[in-house]
This record gives sequence, C-alpha cells and structure tokens, in this order.
Amino acid sequence: MSNSIDRLAESGRGIKLMWQIADELSYTRTLDNRNCLSLSKTYEVEGHNRSQNIKKASVLDGLMNLLNTWDWQTETEQEEELHETCFQHISLQVNTDVNALTKVLLWFEQLKDLSLPNEVWCKFQLALAAGFTNAVRHAHKNLPVETPVQLEIRVFNGRLELKVWDCGPCFDFDAKLKEIRAADRNNGLDLEVLNDACLMPNRPKTLEPSLFLIAG
Repeated sequence: MSNSIDRLAESGRGIKLMWQIADELSYTRTLDNRNCLSLSKTYEVEGHNRSQNIKKASVLDGLMNLLNTWDWQTETEQEEELHETCFQHISLQVNTDVNALTKVLLWFEQLKDLSLPNEVWCKFQLALAAGFTNAVRHAHKNLPVETPVQLEIRVFNGRLELKVWDCGPCFDFDAKLKEIRAADRNNGLDLEVLNDACLMPNRPKTLEPSLFLIAG
C-alpha cells in the first residue's frame, strides 16, 4: 500500500487526480486556522430509484393540498428538495499516519450498500485516498503523528461530498493546480493507480479505460 500512497502524493499527482474526478474542488483556510479540502461528485440517479425516493402524498395529503394550495409541491420541486437533502453523513478522525489509509478505506465501506454506480464509487474512493494522502504527505509534513486529519462524507440524491480538514500552513491550492495542469497535458486518469487492489478492495473492477478519460 505504501507504494500506492507514494505514487498518489508525488509531484502533485493527487491534486491532479482529484481535479479530474471532481465536479467541484476547493481548498480554503478556515476560521480555526485549519485547511478544508472540499470535493463534490455528481452522478445520475436511475429513473425508478428517483421515483421511489420522491415523497408521495397519501389520500389525506392530497385532500389537504386541495385545501391548502400554498403547500402543494410539483414533482420537480420535490426532486429539487430531495437533491438538497443529506440522507447519510459519516465522519472520521485519524492521526497523521500513512498506514491509516486502510482505516479510511474501511470507513468508506459504510456506503457500500448505497445504489451508487460502480464508476462513481471507484472514482470517489480514489479521490478520498488522494485527499487523505495529500494531508499526510504535504500539509502535515514534519508535524507530529498525533496531528489529526478529519474526514467527512455527505450523501445526497445524485451527489457525494467529501471534506478533509488538515492542520497545515496556508497553501495556494489554485496556483499549484494551475502549475500541474500546465506541466502535464495528459487528461486521462492513471489506470495503474486505479487497478491497485488496495484502493478498491470490495468493488468489482468492471470499468472500461475510456470511462477515465475526463476532460481537463
């Protein structure tokens, strides 16, 4: 596993991978003098799953809606409300130790029963590994092993959000990303890392290489 961690951390490789995977990516300084890496990934929800999740009014609810039209919601409004509702939230705090990646990935396995597309699962797991690795190898370089790394994942209907807090110094994330993109025009994800069994231990790897050619 240590070889995989080193590959993710070297030369800004982890930042590049996260940028390629994420729909939104930021790294900001917080009021408590920490840094927060925030990453979100959207995915398509199958039609039958979406319809099952939309709140269906009972007969009584329907009658009440007729009497109280201001409370009535269209199906589109219900979908929008559902999209913004977090239905699962998990968090974890670990020490600054590369070996804690095993614990981080096992923690992520709590979400294995969700109906996530396999492609999304694998990419988000890789982004999680890269985010944790960057915190350990870069943000917490030369800091005590007891320095905490805090992780949080929120699951919405059609969207996953990851946050990683570190205690390192200020860092110009946007400038580093711009530098990486200018130096490396290869926009495909690294299949050598993606095929590493330690990063995806419990999901079948049935993805085609073309799925990882994400526009930069």
